[in-house]
Amino acid sequence: MRKYETIFISDPDLQDQARADLFDKLRNIIARENGILLDFDEWGNKKLAYEIRKKSRGHYVCITYGGTGELVKELERNMRLSDDVMKFMTILLTDDVTAEQLENELRQTQQESEPESSQEEVPADTEDIPADSTEEDSKAEDSDAKEPETQTSQETE
Repeated sequence: MRKYETIFISDPDLQDQARADLFDKLRNIIARENGILLDFDEWGNKKLAYEIRKKSRGHYVCITYGGTGELVKELERNMRLSDDVMKFMTILLTDDVTAEQLENELRQTQQESEPESSQEEVPADTEDIPADSTEEDSKAEDSDAKEPETQTSQETE
């Protein structure tokens, strides 16, 4: 088994549903050919270096997966036949990989993404608190702190 990375550019004018169908089709090909999908990363719409099919923008997607040469052939054949895919390129990342190594890598990437999502949630909770109330609370605390000091200074006189 080998580890591959395929980057493709899809038509930027595709409807969201048509784009989702294309992505599902590619995921199903990987699953059908006994491949292991490691990452499906959408880079979004970007400006092209040169026009492709009279379009100056494209929707970039990077797929990292493990599989055989037959999987790559089938994936590229389907991309070639699809009018929604403007360009694609497949790169061999690792020549000799076991399925266990790929599954371990998949687990590690999932575990790394979980702490990031929990860290993102913490600031979102603090944004719910109005900024005015925290300033008022801190002013009230400051005034409370000053009052006992004045009382103690009066008592000592």
